Amino acid sequence: MHYDTMKLIHMAKQMADFFRNQPDRPAAEAVAAHINDNWSPQMRSDFVALIRSGAEADPIVRDAADLVRLTAAA
Repeated sequence: MHYDTMKLIHMAKQMADFFRNQPDRPAAEAVAAHINDNWSPQMRSDFVALIRSGAEADPIVRDAADLVRLTAAA
C-alpha cells in the first residue's frame, strides 16, 4: 500500500460522520461518491484492500468500500 492506511480510514470516517445525518441519500453512498470523485485510483485501491483485509472501520465506511470504483488493474 502506498498511503498511510490509518489516514485513509480516518478520512473515510470523517466523511461518514458528516454524511451520517444528511437526508439526501444513504451515508455509505455519499461517502463512496466522494471517494470516487476525489481520491486517486491508487488511494481507492489501497482503501478497499485495507477494508477487505479486515481493518477496523465504521460500518458506514465498510459499506462504502463496496461502492468504491476500482480500476481494472486493482
